[in-house]
Amino acid sequence: MIDGKSVLAIIPARGGSKGIPHKNIAPLGGKPLITHTILAAKNCPYIDRVLVSTDDTAIAEVSRNSGADVPFLRPDYLSSDTARSIDAILHAVSFCAACDREYDLMILLQPTSPLRTGDDITHALEFFMEHHCDSLLSLSELEEHPILTRQIDEHTKRLKPLLPVGSTVRRQDMPPYYHVNGAIYINYCRDLTAETSLNDNHYGYVIPFPHGLDIDTPQDLELASWYISPSHPKNTAPLP
Repeated sequence: MIDGKSVLAIIPARGGSKGIPHKNIAPLGGKPLITHTILAAKNCPYIDRVLVSTDDTAIAEVSRNSGADVPFLRPDYLSSDTARSIDAILHAVSFCAACDREYDLMILLQPTSPLRTGDDITHALEFFMEHHCDSLLSLSELEEHPILTRQIDEHTKRLKPLLPVGSTVRRQDMPPYYHVNGAIYINYCRDLTAETSLNDNHYGYVIPFPHGLDIDTPQDLELASWYISPSHPKNTAPLP
């Protein structure tokens, strides 16, 4: 709990994956991918329950062995390529309310963000409560500043800047911009509906590079392996 609010961590882990076969349990640093997120969640003192929502028996077994609760296998209608994350979340929240208990806060932790740490989760929850947020998501600062991003007009072929400001600015004078990295989402359970868009949560919490790295391709997996390797010169993302 945090400030009297109970916290349910949901880790969604569908079995199907096209880019990396069985991605959610692909090996990374000697552990299955999802295990990194489970351990990070369990290293957060505020989380009351770590629940994995999956349709896959292999992922369920790995998750239980890693210390997560897997009280059900996700129904088929929530496991297709077109299934929405919010529907799987609502299913998990409703399951808990019906079979165990209701929770005040839901924190979504995607297994494809294995470099996000227990401290990242802990500090995000503290930020959420300290700033009286109604919803929050994690951000990473953009390395490539959008001041030099251009569009091409379809008809005139002229360039249009993305930002309505001049681009002759020193980089150190450019205001920072951020992108949603998908590592952490926090919402009140009472506010979740089928229309909820987690990527439109109202508050942002910045996590350090490369903790927001999202695993989508084999190259991303190789990059994550390099970052957590003991031989990495900075080792900015140690294993949780």
